[in-house]
Amino acid sequence: MKSPKRIERRNIITLEYMILISLGAAFGANARYWISIWALQYMGTRFPYGTLFVNVTGSLILGFLVAFAAQRALPVPWRLFLGIGFCGSYTTFSSYAIESVTLFNGSVPWLAWANILSNNLLCFLAVLVGIWLARSLS
Repeated sequence: MKSPKRIERRNIITLEYMILISLGAAFGANARYWISIWALQYMGTRFPYGTLFVNVTGSLILGFLVAFAAQRALPVPWRLFLGIGFCGSYTTFSSYAIESVTLFNGSVPWLAWANILSNNLLCFLAVLVGIWLARSLS
């Protein structure tokens, strides 16, 4: 009986990749912070507009990136920088979840449901738009 062929593992964890992910994360986190501050100042604190905005735009960016990478063979460094680094720190699903619970606990369930539905529907639609945009470049 022959032994199965061994699959050679490429070194996928490199210092270069870790730096690219870290740089992308730094840009994403700072973008999220400034957008959240802007939303609080100009739209108020009653509804988490900043979180909704970053979740929708992050979904749009990630949808575009995935479709663009599939069509154009986007180099791995760019996928790591934008997809894992930037979008990973930019989007805020954990913030969205805690803000929804806070709205429920604050006796404002209709705003909690508005937050849940708008984040889910708009982010889903944003991914579709991102994919459509990337495909329209062909």
